[in-house]
Amino acid sequence: MLPFALNHMTTPKLGWLAFLDLAQSLGCVGVEFRNDFKTALFDGADPAEVGNAAKARGLRILALAEVKMFNDWSDAKRAEADDLMKIAKACGAEAISLIPRNDNVATSRADSRQVTETALRALLPMLQSYGLKAMVEPLGFEVCSLRYKDILAEVIEAVGGKGTYFIVHDTFHHALAGGGPIYPELTGIVHVSGVKDSIYVNDMRDPHRVLVDADDLLGNVAQIRALRAAGYTGAISYEPFAASVHDLADPKSALTASIAFIRAGVTA
Repeated sequence: MLPFALNHMTTPKLGWLAFLDLAQSLGCVGVEFRNDFKTALFDGADPAEVGNAAKARGLRILALAEVKMFNDWSDAKRAEADDLMKIAKACGAEAISLIPRNDNVATSRADSRQVTETALRALLPMLQSYGLKAMVEPLGFEVCSLRYKDILAEVIEAVGGKGTYFIVHDTFHHALAGGGPIYPELTGIVHVSGVKDSIYVNDMRDPHRVLVDADDLLGNVAQIRALRAAGYTGAISYEPFAASVHDLADPKSALTASIAFIRAGVTA
């Protein structure tokens, strides 16, 4: 059985407890919570309470997202990262998520490596002191400062970060970046979402991201099959951004159908 998970972006209108109940009802192995909603992280609930509720439902808190623009490194960014690590530790999360700057700065390969290495070198002892991992997500957009997995893999090696830093293989961003090599041994989580609209790949944006089904244009099933064949055994976490998904009256039924579609395709 494939180990599925839910990112809270799948159902952002659900409170944290209802979100955990949904994940449990779907047989998920874990969840990812986010701090970029209009409401406070965990709706302001005590992190330990959330962690205990997840554990009681047999769910892991795979990651807390996110330190945004992590590779725009500064003292303020250090403090932001430290604050998220404290919350992650308090709720029993396994990792925090690091999202690169996405504003058309440091987009060359050399600059991308430099700013990413600066940040990951500084973050490494912080993460190790808390006993946390970090899920680092390359974004496939042309304006992103960390677009390619090979650069991230090189930086992880350069800073001695194996075992602490892991790559997020996001099927949407992998397609936008033109594919390229995968790093199953460095992959910490897979994010899945589908695109149905016949749109030029460089024009794809988060609002196009829906649940994966037979109309998917991103090759989600093929990407997951390749990762699994190469040795990846970790979680496959849903992360659709489309309003049409967020507005679903019955997200459980829609997710059940999508999970069945992916499972059938990957295990065929």
